[in-house]
Amino acid sequence: MHDVTIKPIRTAADLEWAKRRLEDMLRDNFTGKYDDEIEVLSTLTENFENNHCRVDAPTPIAAIRFRMEELGLTPRQLEPFIGSRARVSEVLIGKRRPLFFSASE
Repeated sequence: MHDVTIKPIRTAADLEWAKRRLEDMLRDNFTGKYDDEIEVLSTLTENFENNHCRVDAPTPIAAIRFRMEELGLTPRQLEPFIGSRARVSEVLIGKRRPLFFSASE
């Protein structure tokens, strides 16, 4: 058997250790000898992340800018979707809401 003691994840350092350990076990788990440890450590990791590593949804404008960067798009390439060059500019600086978002967002 292996000499690893699983402990609660209480800090970011604990989380990093758990992720490294999971990565190692997943890479070497051909026989299933780590199945129980993987299950327990995954549960602890998920629990810590759900309680301490919250990621808020981006604003609509941040999402548009991210997608533009991801696809290598220029503001001009958004005109068919948003409207005139002026409207695209206003949307990207936050002065105007894109028409495809509802008022409740």
